[in-house]
Amino acid sequence: MKSEIIEAIKALAKEKEISEEMLFSTIEEALKAAYRKNLPKGAVVPTNLAVTVSRQTGAAQVFARKLIVEEVEEPGSQITLEEASKLSPNYQMGDIAEVDVTPNGFLRVAAQTAKQVIMQRIREAERGKIYDEYIEKESEILTAIVQRVEPKAVYVELGRTEGVLEQNEMMPGEVLHDDDHVKVYVLEVHRSGPVGPRGPQVRVSRIHPNLVKRLFEMEVPEIAGGVVTIKSIAREAGSRTKMAVHSSDMMIDPVGACVGQRGSRVDRVVNELKGEKIDIIKWSSDPAEFVANALNPAHVLSVFVAENEKACRVIVPDNQLSLAIGKEGQNARLAAKLTGWKIDIKSQSQAAEMTDMVDADIELPPMEDEGFDQFPMMDIAGDDDTL
Repeated sequence: MKSEIIEAIKALAKEKEISEEMLFSTIEEALKAAYRKNLPKGAVVPTNLAVTVSRQTGAAQVFARKLIVEEVEEPGSQITLEEASKLSPNYQMGDIAEVDVTPNGFLRVAAQTAKQVIMQRIREAERGKIYDEYIEKESEILTAIVQRVEPKAVYVELGRTEGVLEQNEMMPGEVLHDDDHVKVYVLEVHRSGPVGPRGPQVRVSRIHPNLVKRLFEMEVPEIAGGVVTIKSIAREAGSRTKMAVHSSDMMIDPVGACVGQRGSRVDRVVNELKGEKIDIIKWSSDPAEFVANALNPAHVLSVFVAENEKACRVIVPDNQLSLAIGKEGQNARLAAKLTGWKIDIKSQSQAAEMTDMVDADIELPPMEDEGFDQFPMMDIAGDDDTL
């Protein structure tokens, strides 16, 4: 057993950085279960078992620990002083005697059990290392290779382990095939629960807003260096993303840095996202200016701000109203999500009508107009376009 087990334990402990004593203890616990499992039918099962594996020879022994009593009532846990004295003359009444109950052929059982425990420990240690490696990759992006496509999920290879891209984390309309290479955002790593064939399973996403953020960090040195900061992102995956950026250096244009020469940087991100449109806008600490920028590509004339309600009313030219709102309200919806402000968009003619109604003392519909009237108008377009 020494050559098969002791050397294996030493090698495993050294390679996987596991305590030898912990491995021996694990094997001894496994041997207890093996002993009970292989007892003949009807045999007395010892209540208190102890299994020892010699750290030098690898020899395994099984002991039943029994209380020394005058009269035995429970054979599995008690022994008479007379019987105990045959084991050792030093035993006294009330002592715990260790009775060697090692069965014939137990060496073979011990060797087989020890091998199973060692193999299990190797797998656990390997999975533990993989978990430690990938838990540090949470909130990062990885290049994944599609392994198989199933109705509810796509399973991808992430290097040393498997990732799962659930249906609700896939970009709408995107079709993936075996061996496709895609960038994915790491949501979480399972220590327990679902596991892949090579270790812990990793949940990944193609729709998370931070996927866009990480892609720009890879493409834009100014972001990686901290000069340009991504302040907020609003995304409807597969369709459109708005991203607000700010530069700590007045000499560097944050939008231009993200777009790149002739759009080279943003194009690489768009290609990775299968043509998803990306609006890069300049962040501002001024809410009115930030909201106006967020409604790009629409041209904004003026913004009325209601600070207490974190709401604003935006005035745009008549021919820009549909552009400001966007298809099915997408542009306005993303702008509101990006800025965190409620946005009410009106055309120039609609705003004029509302002004006429106020001048004529006609009661306006309940749209919090009085709240907006308390705040100054923020002119975005310039004096010529001020309402």
